[in-house]
Amino acid sequence: MNVPQIRLESTCAKIGLTIHKPVQEIHQQPADLMIKQPKAELQIDRTPSQLTIDQTEAWADMDLKHISRRIEEFAQQGYEDWLTGLARMAQEGEDLMRIEDGGNPIPEHAKTNSESPIYEFNIGFIPSANSVKINYQPSEVKLNWHTHKPEIEVQMNKPVHQYKPGSVDIDLIQKPSLSIDFVGLHVDEKSKG
Repeated sequence: MNVPQIRLESTCAKIGLTIHKPVQEIHQQPADLMIKQPKAELQIDRTPSQLTIDQTEAWADMDLKHISRRIEEFAQQGYEDWLTGLARMAQEGEDLMRIEDGGNPIPEHAKTNSESPIYEFNIGFIPSANSVKINYQPSEVKLNWHTHKPEIEVQMNKPVHQYKPGSVDIDLIQKPSLSIDFVGLHVDEKSKG
């Protein structure tokens, strides 16, 4: 016995996806930085040290004197000798004026004036101690400085941003279909007419 059948045959639709990924590019330029550091100002004031050595007295102790000093000493010595001689002559005149008081002034004066003077001498050092005078004045240093702050300039650069969005392309690779077939079905010719 033939039973009529309906046969259905279908094919599914196929979709194709083409994906384009997004592209993002970011470039960040470094900041432009300019730094200036002015030099510090330094001023140094210095007075030189001074050393003075005076050995005039040491040379004088060795009888090596300047001519002007010799002239001055000779003049002073002559003046003192003149005063001493003047005092001696005044005393001798006074003694002679009072001869009536007794004594024998003329022979005493002759004896005193004819004797050599007695010089006293002890141990001496040439040159004498502390005859060289030393004076030292140290130098003075004064520092004066002035610092300057650094000059900093910053120019920021914005980032360069490029973005290409992604996309999806959808294609229909295979269309859906449905085929219907009847099997074992007889159609009566009479009923057609």
